[in-house]
Amino acid sequence: MLRIGVMVSGGGTNLQAIIDGIEEGAITNTEIAVVISNNKNAFALERAKTHGIDAVCVSPRDFEDRADFNTELINVIDSYNVDLVVLAGCLVVLPSELIDKYANKIINIHPSLIPSFCGTGFYGLKVHEKVLERGVKVTGATVHFVDEGTDTGPIIFQKTVEVLDDDTPKTLQQRVMEQAEWVIMPKAIDYIANNRLQIVNGKVITK
Repeated sequence: MLRIGVMVSGGGTNLQAIIDGIEEGAITNTEIAVVISNNKNAFALERAKTHGIDAVCVSPRDFEDRADFNTELINVIDSYNVDLVVLAGCLVVLPSELIDKYANKIINIHPSLIPSFCGTGFYGLKVHEKVLERGVKVTGATVHFVDEGTDTGPIIFQKTVEVLDDDTPKTLQQRVMEQAEWVIMPKAIDYIANNRLQIVNGKVITK
């Protein structure tokens, strides 16, 4: 059984997609051990509690020193004996110690087709604003492993979404979530839980 810790910052729509995937059988051999938020007011924490999942807030604002926050975050994750850390709308920069300790055991969902519209500063609505500014006709989402860079880890799955002429950043964001993010994140977790992925020469190979 794959034990996952889900890290969130806001509403938790991707978290809900994971919860639904487990409950409906689209994600197998998996349980959510804990949901961790850097924001005590994140609705994602309420989603977790509703489903009987431990919900914990670890916020940098509660620590005078960033190093103390990093230590506490790692300690909380370790205490739940998770096999995989899932970043589902998490806006906190992860400490390098965590990335090293959980090498190839952290995945992230990004709202574009990496390597386009990614890297520092590209998150949330800003990604979709840039997509519309450039007149891009096809966008989408990417699930990838997390390494020391920003959106540079091995790509697991990608899914395309058409950009419509009358799109706004918000309508495009919603469609990318519905048609791509909520599809490929649960799929990636299921593949990992059932040993259907391996990284070879920096690339993900699916079985």
